[in-house]
Amino acid sequence: MKVLITGGAGFIGSHTVDLLVEKGYEVRILDNLEQQVHQEKIPDYLNPKAEFVQGNVTDSNTWKKVLKNVNTVIHLAALVSIGQSMYQPLRFLNINTLGTAKFYETLLTNPEIRRNVKKIIVASSKSIYGEGTYKCKTHGTIYPGLRPIEQLKRKDWEVHCPICNEYVKPIETTEEKPAQNLSVYALSKFDTERLALMYGNAFQIPTIVFRYFNVYGPRQSLSNPYTGVCAIFMSRIKNNNQPIIYEDGNQVRDFIYVEDVARANLVALESNKFIFDVFNVATGKPTSILEIARTLTEIYDSKVQPKVTEEFRVGDNRHDFADISKIKKVFGWEPKVKLKEGLEGLVKWSEEQEAMDKFMEAEAERRKYLGGEL
Repeated sequence: MKVLITGGAGFIGSHTVDLLVEKGYEVRILDNLEQQVHQEKIPDYLNPKAEFVQGNVTDSNTWKKVLKNVNTVIHLAALVSIGQSMYQPLRFLNINTLGTAKFYETLLTNPEIRRNVKKIIVASSKSIYGEGTYKCKTHGTIYPGLRPIEQLKRKDWEVHCPICNEYVKPIETTEEKPAQNLSVYALSKFDTERLALMYGNAFQIPTIVFRYFNVYGPRQSLSNPYTGVCAIFMSRIKNNNQPIIYEDGNQVRDFIYVEDVARANLVALESNKFIFDVFNVATGKPTSILEIARTLTEIYDSKVQPKVTEEFRVGDNRHDFADISKIKKVFGWEPKVKLKEGLEGLVKWSEEQEAMDKFMEAEAERRKYLGGEL
């Protein structure tokens, strides 16, 4: 079987490539070697047993070339940054939304290519959910919008029930939660998954959409200030700078190790089920941002302590973590790597990596366009 992995030189993509090559699959990579991530250079870790094609998902001829004789597509290629997407909307929508549309247009106009494709796996994001899911003692499960600015200015960080205004408890988010799409990036990933399911059904090509939560681990760019919080904190610590934490640090996320995500891609690839559906890929376990920072400094044996600013960023949600019962039931997948073990893996890998701390530069850029605190 020949598998095309778009974004295969990237963080999640390269781990997926390694796993598939190890399992004996013939793998072709499409990647544009994004300057912000790769500085337009092929990374040292890229698997030499995979075929590499440099190109852009926005180019129809590139799609036609890389899809030749391909049986399965794992579409991971995307620009990734919630904040940056808000002041580069055209760039994000062009690559993430229109790039995916180019893929399906290629299948539409090239039936000889389409006939070969037996399965499509697409990367979406937990960011489409926006704020997490909560339980009100009086009104049950609720899906609140963003916390009002006036509330945040009072440093009242927790979420209130929109009906009775009482504090509510965060609970697991299932795939049934309505999308809020509170950033351009989130909107572009929702576009991607809707296009995939729409055309998957039209072509009757089994299509699996994975909503990845907070993925972390080796190969996450330490010099990209728009990447995940674990890598950003690691870059700060390596440069003897304090990790910056907004609000009170008790906001929670769901951190999933990159090798577990690669395994999810493999399990979906090897499943013989005829599926058109979306699945959370996460651990189901909430972890506070402050705990992540403290654990990283402890593992790294650094004297740098995180700085809790008690300030806020407009558009941030308070809590989110996943319900993963659906992916367990359908694919029998569940995460294997514990958080402490995964963070130790990230720290060990980071010791030999260059890390340019551009966090404050990115923050200045955000304030220039979006204003708000810090």
